[in-house]
Amino acid sequence: MSTDPKPAANQPHAVENLDNHECWRLLRSVTVGRMAVWVDDHPDIFPINYKVDHGTLVFRTAEGTKLHAATGDTPVAVEADGVDSDSGIAWSVVVKGQAAAVKNQEEVMDTVGLLLFPWQAGKKEHFVRITPDNITGRRFKIVPPLTWWTPLDDATRSGLE
Repeated sequence: MSTDPKPAANQPHAVENLDNHECWRLLRSVTVGRMAVWVDDHPDIFPINYKVDHGTLVFRTAEGTKLHAATGDTPVAVEADGVDSDSGIAWSVVVKGQAAAVKNQEEVMDTVGLLLFPWQAGKKEHFVRITPDNITGRRFKIVPPLTWWTPLDDATRSGLE
């Protein structure tokens, strides 16, 4: 994966906020994300493999909790991320919006053309489209663990002295 190492060049701890175009480019560069949904009285997260389609995300699933939670009245969030191991630059993109089952015959045929194949065996006949209300992304340099600092670091050190 090729990413522009802007944040690492001048400011090792800088976070670059990404514009919509870059967020979509990065979303197209991977096919797996995590979808957060509301199930009954608690949040839940499901892995999905998806395709970008005309400013939306599309995934396939079987009948069950993921389908019913995603296509309910509550919005969903999808996070996808990646790391360029050569440069140590990581990125994360979050899409928030409404998911809906793809039911229109023409739209189903277009969606089948995305060649979206499930990773897990089984009957995955439901296509779901997430239409974003909001998309955000950031890129940053991964720092070595020895450079991390938290207030607990000093407490731990003073306890050992």
